[in-house]
Amino acid sequence: MSVTLVKSRYVVAHDGRGHRLLLDGEVVFEDDTIVYVGPRYEGRADAVIDGGNAVIGPGFVDLNALGDLDSTVLGFDNHPDWAKGRVWSASYVARGPREVYTAEEQAFKMRYAFVQLIRNGVTTALPITSMFYREWAETCEEFVRSIDTAVDLGMRAYLGPCYMSGLTMIRDDGSFKVHWDEERGLRGLEEAADFIRRFDGGHGGLIRGMLAPDRIETCTAELLSRTAAIGAELQCPVRLHCCQSLHEFNLVVKLHDRTPLEWLDSLDFLGDRALLPHGVFVTGHSEIERKGRDLEILTRSGSTVVHCPLVAVRDGMAMESFARYRKLGIKIGLGTDTYPPDVIENMRQGAHLCRVVERDKAACSAADFYTAATLGGAAALRRDDLGRLAPGAKADITIFDLSGFHLGQFIDPIQTMVLSGSGRDFKTVIINGRVVMRDREIPGVDLKEMGLRAQAQYDKLKSTYPERTWRHPPVDEIFTPSFPCLT
Repeated sequence: MSVTLVKSRYVVAHDGRGHRLLLDGEVVFEDDTIVYVGPRYEGRADAVIDGGNAVIGPGFVDLNALGDLDSTVLGFDNHPDWAKGRVWSASYVARGPREVYTAEEQAFKMRYAFVQLIRNGVTTALPITSMFYREWAETCEEFVRSIDTAVDLGMRAYLGPCYMSGLTMIRDDGSFKVHWDEERGLRGLEEAADFIRRFDGGHGGLIRGMLAPDRIETCTAELLSRTAAIGAELQCPVRLHCCQSLHEFNLVVKLHDRTPLEWLDSLDFLGDRALLPHGVFVTGHSEIERKGRDLEILTRSGSTVVHCPLVAVRDGMAMESFARYRKLGIKIGLGTDTYPPDVIENMRQGAHLCRVVERDKAACSAADFYTAATLGGAAALRRDDLGRLAPGAKADITIFDLSGFHLGQFIDPIQTMVLSGSGRDFKTVIINGRVVMRDREIPGVDLKEMGLRAQAQYDKLKSTYPERTWRHPPVDEIFTPSFPCLT
């Protein structure tokens, strides 16, 4: 058995109760498991990785990991999103949706995304991709290929194709309607369950399964109830986007006379396997007039809210608030959801949003968000062997370089990371005992070539927006430049 010792100026060690900082620490792993965390290891080591002026920490657990060439960034300065291709036009649905990417392009986007996640210190990923350029939803075939990609790169991944009962579309008169196809959604659930039965636990446990109904407003009661039952049978995570927009909240209330969380509670959907991105629009939020007990439901259910601060703040939204949810005992993990898939940027934005909402700079700390990105994510997956550096835990280890000039004056390893750092400061990543990135190099990955290919594929995607967008305007009307172009 191979024994590897990793050392640096700081180590984020776990003492059985929580994270603790260890000065001039060492972490030792044997094959895929950590066997020692402490000041000085006296045993044999076959290999040594010296991080120098750095902090060794556990890998991030990204519960809503960007697995795509992110289309949401196209809407950064192009509004409203329903008129800019983020909602299908009724005429496009009538004509028949199509897949924009080939099977090879679908595989490439996942490989590109996993490379980005690794470079940002993510060691466990639950991918999320866009449905707006799909024929309908994700397929089992593409996720079989994604297994090969994850294993090749060394990513620990929870995988499963998403499915849905319907999708929102916009008519020519500007009104919205949900186009339902429940039978297709139920078939998607059965195919996803079969995928999990076939592949869960494969490749030494590196590959696990999850159920991923797409979003609450496009799922029927039957689909969600069956999902919860199958999730309990398979003992796997179940992720459902909900409470992520005011439109969604109001639509669910209109359809069911219940808030999204009240409706999920009535369907017995909630529980300790349920992962809920984004958890923003609940009763008690400043933009919601309806009275209710959503936060009480969340607390009682044991479900995990997947906080994605960066995509929320880009849309002018804020959870109210991270500190309040934690105080109530609501479980919280983090997700990236958008580009860049930078967990540190999400921690920074999350801390800023929380302090603004609470009007209190002491409402949350860097440590709170670091804990959510590690232990919070691990708890959501019911994995006490992830998100921590302790004997018996999986050897998912990151080395964050503290020597960069851009980091400015040093404060504390975690505070400096969140205040001044980014995912680009990770120089070494180890997953399941395998060094998947060393000195910012990933074996077999040509970043320049991959970047050029990604841009070409993204340009192709962008060129197809007119066929799906309301009233089919040309590309230059959908996505206008920041400043007028000179002619």
